[in-house]
Amino acid sequence: MTLLHRQTRASSARPIRPPRERGTGKAFALAALMHLLLGWLLYHGINWQNNTPAGSEAEIWTEIPDTSTPTPRPAPPPPAPVKVQPAPPPAKDEEADIALQEKKRKQQEATAREAQLAEQRRQQEQARQDAEEKRQQQLAAAAATQKAMQDKQKQIEQQRQAELQKQQQQKAQQDKQRQQQQAEAQKQEQLKEQKDQQEAKAKADAQAKAKAESDAKAKAAAQAKAKADAEAKAKVDAERKARLAQLQGQLGGGTAGSGEGLAKSGTGKGAGGNATSPGYAEKVQRRVRPNIVWAGETAGLETVVSVRCSPSGTLLSATITRSSGNEQWDQAALRAVQRSDPMPRDIDDKAPDHFTITLRPAGG
Repeated sequence: MTLLHRQTRASSARPIRPPRERGTGKAFALAALMHLLLGWLLYHGINWQNNTPAGSEAEIWTEIPDTSTPTPRPAPPPPAPVKVQPAPPPAKDEEADIALQEKKRKQQEATAREAQLAEQRRQQEQARQDAEEKRQQQLAAAAATQKAMQDKQKQIEQQRQAELQKQQQQKAQQDKQRQQQQAEAQKQEQLKEQKDQQEAKAKADAQAKAKAESDAKAKAAAQAKAKADAEAKAKVDAERKARLAQLQGQLGGGTAGSGEGLAKSGTGKGAGGNATSPGYAEKVQRRVRPNIVWAGETAGLETVVSVRCSPSGTLLSATITRSSGNEQWDQAALRAVQRSDPMPRDIDDKAPDHFTITLRPAGG
């Protein structure tokens, strides 16, 4: 567009002038020659029309051939010469000259007008050719400008496409890196979960092993304790039997009495008729109650346990003389009595050898 504007501005800055004529002298020479030739032709044409041709006479003789006998034909005589009278000299008439001059003038004017019209047509054709050439130049300049703009637009579009492709490649690379990071994070998470699971499994296995060992130890200890309790019970039973035998021997075969409601009334008679103090039953309750372990129902449960012990308070035997109807509570009450060994001593620093304890669960 810049080139087109410059050309338009340059063309409008100077006035339009007709193109400079070329070959003007040659054109004038040819025109003069044509005028001379035309005048000569007109002159001779007028004289030829004004001259009256002279007449001539001629006789033609024709022989009739003889067809009977062919005879050689004699050569025809030469034709008689025709006498042509010379044309009279042209009459110089003043009117003819004036008419000739007038005709020549008109022909010259017509020739000049034709030459002028031809020159005008040539100038118009030249102007048209110049205008067409200028228009073609302008069109070429406009086409070149448009092509340049199209090329520039195409270059801009190519740059934009390249930039867009570059951005897409960068985005694809970023997406790939992000996916790799996510995959790596998932892999690390899976490894961590596997490690945690392995650690939890190892810990559970260790706990299970420790529990199994503890249970085995507890079972072994319980078995050892049960064995020791059985041995102690057997020993206590043997001592009790020996003591009873000794007492029977001392009393002359008499039988030992039994206590009467020590846990309820706090008074009664022990074996051999030894009486207990009023506060002994409370001492026994304070010794036994902390050892009761029971989490079941409490309503209507009451168990009576018969106790035999040595004067030092060592428990010799503990048996259930009256059940509550709940086997589990009866066993809990019996275990509480067994855990209370040795039994408390009375005010005479001796424990009664035989008494009963009535036990109820807390809140029962």
